[in-house]
Amino acid sequence: MIDFWLNPNVAYLFLVAGLFLALFAIITPGTGLLEISALFALFLAGWGIYNLPINTWAFFIMAAGVVPFILAIKKPKTNIFLGIAILAFILGSVFLFRGDSWWKPGVNPILALVTSFGVGVFFWIIATKIFQAESEEPVHDLGKLIGAIGEAKTDIGEEGTIQLLGELWTAHSEKPIPKGSFVRVIHREGLILDVEMVEEKPEK
Repeated sequence: MIDFWLNPNVAYLFLVAGLFLALFAIITPGTGLLEISALFALFLAGWGIYNLPINTWAFFIMAAGVVPFILAIKKPKTNIFLGIAILAFILGSVFLFRGDSWWKPGVNPILALVTSFGVGVFFWIIATKIFQAESEEPVHDLGKLIGAIGEAKTDIGEEGTIQLLGELWTAHSEKPIPKGSFVRVIHREGLILDVEMVEEKPEK
């Protein structure tokens, strides 16, 4: 069983999975599931790295990929930084585990080729779409939401859903608001609207 976990191919797959999940956790922060999964995969990969011979130069190439990745986040329209980051992670991870010579990867070449190419292309497509969406100007004038009247589609407390201007929005209220009530937007935090209940049906 120990030989399985210390197989360079297995350690490589955990390393790629961990880096992939970690990068997505950075650009799409959420529930913490991605972060936990990334830590678990990187822990298993780290155990393999600790016990297997590695190429130090490959490790530094992989680590250096963090710099262009950060630049890609700050300048989402400059895809060259994202490309450099992906290339650095691919080269570093493939050659991290030492083979017979310094220029030979310790992992199966076919496994490395298929995995690195597939993950690289997939991450490129998803990351560029996310960066593009974040850099685009919002379709709505969000400032006009303040004071607008909507209808509660669920009970609203810490979280709920309202229909406003023909769309569904996530809403929050300090006081419980029952489903079906009319509400007024009093504040906006990102895409979450703070609302209060309107006692009477607004005039059209």
